[in-house]
Amino acid sequence: MWHQDSQVRMRAADVVEKVSRSEPVWLKPFKVELLGLMAETRQHELRWHLALIAPRLPLTAQERRRAVEMLHCYLEDRSSIVKTFAMQGLADLASSDAELRPAIIELLRKLTGSGTPAMKARGRKLLSQLQP
Repeated sequence: MWHQDSQVRMRAADVVEKVSRSEPVWLKPFKVELLGLMAETRQHELRWHLALIAPRLPLTAQERRRAVEMLHCYLEDRSSIVKTFAMQGLADLASSDAELRPAIIELLRKLTGSGTPAMKARGRKLLSQLQP
């Protein structure tokens, strides 16, 4: 039964992430639930989708700080995909928040130098987008 629930959650997260690319406003009524799920889930497939979804939510300053903290935790995940998408989520948050940008650029530099091949490639791309 758990495996079935896991598959359903993963498929739902995939659909939500894809829809949120073009219609992020549709997520607004579910913001609290999505942030809660982001904090509690240990499932890799959900984490990597939530790392991409979180920056698309209309976040308050406090919620943005919480999302950044959770994405920092995702960088400790054993899944390279989760780490790579956490980098993307952090960069997406930094692109719309000048206060976050310097610290996230520094973190991305560090991860680009020491991470997995996927993290290094994504980090180079993100750094080129964030740095003037």
